[in-house]
Formats: sequence, structure tokens, C-alpha cells
Amino acid sequence: MLSQEEAPPVDRPNLSKDYLAGNAQEDWLPLRPDRFYADNEIDLRLGQQVTRIDVGSNEIVLSGGDAIGYDRLLIATGAEPNRLPIPGFGLPHVSTLRSLADCRGIIERATRARRAVVLGASFIGLEVAAALRARSIEVHVVAPDAHPMERILGRALADVVRSLHEEHGVQFHLENAPVAIDARQVHLKSGATLDADLVVAGVGVRPRTQLAEQAGLAIDRGVIVDAFLQTSAAGVFAAGDIARWPDPHSGERIRVEHWVVAQRQGQAAALNMLGRRQRFDAVPFFWSQHYDVPINYVGHAEGWDQIEVEGDVAARDGLLRYKRGGRVLAAASIYRDLDSLKAELDLERQAA
Repeated sequence: MLSQEEAPPVDRPNLSKDYLAGNAQEDWLPLRPDRFYADNEIDLRLGQQVTRIDVGSNEIVLSGGDAIGYDRLLIATGAEPNRLPIPGFGLPHVSTLRSLADCRGIIERATRARRAVVLGASFIGLEVAAALRARSIEVHVVAPDAHPMERILGRALADVVRSLHEEHGVQFHLENAPVAIDARQVHLKSGATLDADLVVAGVGVRPRTQLAEQAGLAIDRGVIVDAFLQTSAAGVFAAGDIARWPDPHSGERIRVEHWVVAQRQGQAAALNMLGRRQRFDAVPFFWSQHYDVPINYVGHAEGWDQIEVEGDVAARDGLLRYKRGGRVLAAASIYRDLDSLKAELDLERQAA
């Protein structure tokens, strides 16, 4: 098991939630105790850079020149944060959030910061905003959207998310964008400037497909896999943020950047690498925490023509079904865990 990171696998969602907010200790983060890997005969090698996959000779090559052979290979290289091509983005107080090292750096700077600017009103951006508010830091969110996360959640739920953050003191600068960052301020397209001791960018990620491309694997905005998560090369599988698979629920090839999907794909890929031939047909799921309000989302809807609402979304008690052509593609809920589970079951039955 080769990883470019220096830390063993951790509970990554916690990096933008409780751990970043100061409500979880670092020793809660490891997915497994250190002894787990040796006890289970897993050779975990950290700080390793894989430079090439040779599907002809069934070998991977490391940056130092060493080659490791394989019978089956899983590529789970994930995604990396987008960086904005603006002056000052590389300054020490400007961060993205992906790894434990990133999170540690943000926390260290947060201990001295009074004002923070979050670039992007994505799930990561707004979870970071909530975590920094928990540390009593003044937070401003800058995003090009008129309504945060409207493209994913729709207008009604997006406005609930915005009002929730505003109630906790977050200030939004929407339909705007940063054009430059200096040591003290973020300069906006509108001409305004925002004081900032800390800047965190959550402006999306891109799948890390370079190794797969160099190996000649089929690529389409991710690594193309079949229903068993096998790539276009025999014996080579892909899972997680890089994998684009045939989703039986939407009838489309999709790529999903969420923790539970990556976990379930890892499990399915492992079985298939052992010859089990198990189709990956799980309904995608993710959750997002904003202060004390959780949002659950099942399914996958890149577009819809109708949103069916049960309950009172503005009162933070509701279920939304995202439909296209009368077919339910996804559902989002606030404080309706049972309804969320039922919606997931309905999506499973719909694809059966």
C-alpha cells in the first residue's frame, strides 16, 4: 500500500468538521491503529511517489527507480484541490484543505488569526467556515454563485444553508471573486478588499489521473471503469474520486467525490481483485455538517427538472426529491434520517 502522504490513512471528513473546529482530538483521526497494518500483513509505505505504471510488465515504478510487481493493482489516487491563478495564492497564510498536513497548518494559523476569508461556497468551503467560526474567528465567504450550492441542492435548500451560516456570523460576498491576495488583504473583482490573517480556498478538486493517463488507460474526466471497477487494462482497478463508473440508478457514467462512495468502492474493488465478480451498484451517499444541522444526500443528480419537497425546508425539517422526467435521481434531507434511508432503499429498488 503506497501513499504519497506522510500520515497513515485518516478519517478525512473530520478534517473539515470536528477536528478543524477543535471538537475532536487528533488521536481520533487514524482509521486503524499503527499495529493493524503489520498484524494484517499490509506493507504500508508512506511518503512514496509512484512515477509510472507499466501495464505490459505488471509493474509500478517509484521515484527512486525501484520497481514493484503486481498481479492486481488498485489505483486510488483521489483528487487534488484546485489552485486559483491569481497573485498571492502561494503566500504562507493561504491554504487548501485535503490532507492531515493541510489541516494541521490551518489550525496552527487559526490560533493567531482574527479574520479569515474562505474562497468558495462549496461543501468544503462552508464546513471550513463553520469550523473557523467555532474558533471565534471572523469569517467572510467569497464565491461566484448567487446562492451557495444551488447547483447541487437547489434554491430552497441553498438559501437555508446560507441563512444558517449568517445566523452564526458568517458574511457572504456572492457573485464575486478574488483577483489578488497580499499579506493582509484579499482583493475582490468588485473592487472591495477584505482583511485576512488566514485564507482557505475550497474551489473544487480535480481527479489525479496522471498515472492512469501515462499508463494508457481509458480516461473521460476520470478513469473509466466497468461495473466491477476494472479499468481498460486487465487486472487494474480504480476506486474513489478518480473512478467514473456505470451507475445503474441514473443510467449514466458518473464520478463522485465523496467518502462513503470511496469506502464502498474500495470494498467492492478488493473483492473483485480476488476474483469475486461483484458489481458496484451502491447508491451514492454523503453528509455535510453545518454547526448542529446535518444534511444527508443520497443518489446523484447532475441536473433535474423538478424538486419535490416534503415538510418545511425553511424550518430545517424536510426531504427534497430531485427528479428528471418523473424519475427520482436523488434526495436530500434535514433531520429526516429515516426518510433518507427510505429514499436510498427506493433508489435501490428503482435500479433493480
